[in-house]
Amino acid sequence: MPTFSSYDGTKIAYHVSGDGPPLVCLPGGMRDSVYLGDLGGLSAHRRLIILDLRGTGRSEVPADLGTCRCDRLVADVEALREHLGLASMDLLAHCAGANVAIQYASEHPDLVDALTLITPSVLAVGIEISADVRLRTARLRADEPWFPEAYAALEAITAGRATDGSWEAVAPFLHGRWDEAAQALQAADAEQKNSEVVRAFGAEGAFRPAGTRAALARFTAPVLLLAGEVDLNSPPPAMAELAALFPRAEMVTQPGAGHHPWLDDAQRFVTTVTTFLD
Repeated sequence: MPTFSSYDGTKIAYHVSGDGPPLVCLPGGMRDSVYLGDLGGLSAHRRLIILDLRGTGRSEVPADLGTCRCDRLVADVEALREHLGLASMDLLAHCAGANVAIQYASEHPDLVDALTLITPSVLAVGIEISADVRLRTARLRADEPWFPEAYAALEAITAGRATDGSWEAVAPFLHGRWDEAAQALQAADAEQKNSEVVRAFGAEGAFRPAGTRAALARFTAPVLLLAGEVDLNSPPPAMAELAALFPRAEMVTQPGAGHHPWLDDAQRFVTTVTTFLD
C-alpha cells in the first residue's frame, strides 16, 4: 500500500484502484477507509485514490493527537495532492470527511476542480438539524418491521433521554436496507475506529462556520451534493441548506437511500457521480 510523509513526518497511507482520471476520496467518521470499498463500482470509471486519514486504517497515529483535528487534516490532503503531483484535483468525501473537504475547498479553492459530497456532515458550516427534521425523515420508514423499536429510541434521543441501547436501536435508520450487508457495516464501525482519534477530530477549534461559509460563497468550482432520501444522519432538508451555500451546487436525492448510497443502489449512485464528473 502506498504511503507518503505528511508535513510533520507522519506516514499517511492511501489506496488506489481503478482506471481513468484520478478522484481523491476522503472517508467519514475517522474510520478505516476500507468501508468505502470501491464506492459501488466507481473504480470502473475513475482511478480512486482513497485516503486513510491520520490515525485511521494503515496511516500512523501521530504523536500529537491534536493534529487529528478536522481543520488540521486539511494539511494532509494538500500533502497528498503534492505527493501525487496533481496541479489540481477532483475531490470526493463522505460523511464527516466532507468537513475536511469543505475546509480544504475553502482554503484552497483553486486546487479543486470539482467537489462531490456524499451524505455529508454539516459541522463545518454550522447547520443545525432539528429533532423534527430527523423524526419526519424517520417516519418514512414506518412500514419497516424494526420501526417501532427504532422510532421509540429516536424519540428518547431527541428528548434527551438516550441510553447506550438507544443509539444501537436507531442504527437501521442509517441504511436504505437493514440487511446483512448493512448490519455487517454497522457492526464493523467500532472496530475500525480509534476513539481517541475520533474525539480529537471534533476538538475545540475544529470548525469555524462563519469563515467557512464566507469562503464557500466565493468557491466557483462545481459541487455535487448527493443525499439519501431516508438518511437520518444527513437528511435532505439539511443537505439543501448546505447546497445553498455554494454558487454552483447541484443536489441529487437518491430514492430509498440511506447514509451509504453506493450500497443501496450502486448503479444509480455511480451514474449520478460519473454524470456530474464527466
